[in-house]
Amino acid sequence: MPSVDTLNSPPEEYLRQHLDEVIELLNKQKLEEAVVHQQVMPHHDLVETLMHKQHQVAIKQKLDNLHTADIAYILESLPVDQRLIVWNLVESDLDGQILLDVSDAVRETLISSMDKSELLSATEQLDTDEIADLAPDLPDDVMQKLLQTLNDQNRQRLQSVLAYAEDSVAGLMDFGMVTIRADTTLGAVLRYLRQRGALPEHTDKLFVVDENNVLKGVLSLKRLVTNIPEQHVGAVMARDFVCFRLDDDAEEAARAFERYDLLSAPVVDEEHRLEGRLGIDAIVDLIRRKSDEERLAEAGLREDEDIFSGIWKSARNRWLWLAVNLITAFASTRVIGLFEDTIVKIVALASLMPIVAGIGGNTGNQTSMLIVRSLALGLITPSNMRRLIVKELAIGLLNGIVWGSVLGLLAYWLYANPDLGMVMAGATLLNLVVAAITGFSIPLVRYRMGLDPAIGTSVLLTAITDGMGFFIFLGLAKLFLDTAR
Repeated sequence: MPSVDTLNSPPEEYLRQHLDEVIELLNKQKLEEAVVHQQVMPHHDLVETLMHKQHQVAIKQKLDNLHTADIAYILESLPVDQRLIVWNLVESDLDGQILLDVSDAVRETLISSMDKSELLSATEQLDTDEIADLAPDLPDDVMQKLLQTLNDQNRQRLQSVLAYAEDSVAGLMDFGMVTIRADTTLGAVLRYLRQRGALPEHTDKLFVVDENNVLKGVLSLKRLVTNIPEQHVGAVMARDFVCFRLDDDAEEAARAFERYDLLSAPVVDEEHRLEGRLGIDAIVDLIRRKSDEERLAEAGLREDEDIFSGIWKSARNRWLWLAVNLITAFASTRVIGLFEDTIVKIVALASLMPIVAGIGGNTGNQTSMLIVRSLALGLITPSNMRRLIVKELAIGLLNGIVWGSVLGLLAYWLYANPDLGMVMAGATLLNLVVAAITGFSIPLVRYRMGLDPAIGTSVLLTAITDGMGFFIFLGLAKLFLDTAR
């Protein structure tokens, strides 16, 4: 696999440089072929073919010197037509790894361009855990043929992993681990490792098992090299260690990795037999993916959208929450319509009411972001939920008093109307309390229903705080200002 040399430039600049070079080669190829195509010359087809091959060779030479992760980045950054041109120039030996490195949406376009024999050839070169990652995107007949090419152990491992949910520990673990016995000396273990030659990536500990593959302890490499060779593994191994079960939640495992500063951890079945290993690389990928999903979900977007996918597909991906937003926005205008007579009489209300709605939306977003993050980290429990709710209500009330007073004084200063200032202060106070209630209610209710608490929260929250902000402000204005006139 090509190596990465980032000594002379930062990683982002390094990637951007190579992307720009590939795009320049693609554009140059398109331009020169268009010019040649318009020219009248002998052996026109031959000239055009030779020029096409020349550009392909230049692009291929560029790709051959890149890491698979860098090629994946380039493919994700190209429109679909150019992406497929570059994909066809990638060394077939790298296809499987690149399919693992690209996003789900881009992987879909690449797989759809490959025939079954190419897919089979690409996936045969992967480890069992990597095949499991690609399995949901592979055609059924390709998976069947792939299973036939595996030996009994790897076939059983793959089928075992696929039996569990994608968001479980089983879906993240790999089988790259070193097992040893407790009655072996440390010197014998060192000789075994030297004979083995290479260790699985991110190996910081060896797993100690008995004759039935039941996990008994872990031996860190630090203990291995700092104790005398004559000691037995069982005397220096750690018996108190973090391990996970196959069906454990992957996000909970990620939190454990962060809490205990883990680089790797064993994965066991219900009988405590060693099944695999969870590595820090899989955890980092999970955290990044979940972070991207949450940011998109807050705006009501799906995480699997390719930025270069077709207009129709991308538009349909956004319709649901746009429809929700349209309905709620229409409802907000109906709220304003109820108070048209009051707005006509007191024109200042039209310029002040967006302020009440806006500060309410900001407060609600602060609360909801805190709740969504706390739910993701597992910090909210039935025992502390009531205290958290009371705290957020108190914060909303305090902010309402402080900033309601500020806005009330500002309204009084602008319009020299004390009643308008009191209405502004009261509406701000009430809407910030409503925003706090909405901010923790929406994600908590969605979580209790088994739904992602982040999805659409921002859209729903903005709709409610806008509608309630208008209603409270205009209702108080009608009650205290309109009647006073």
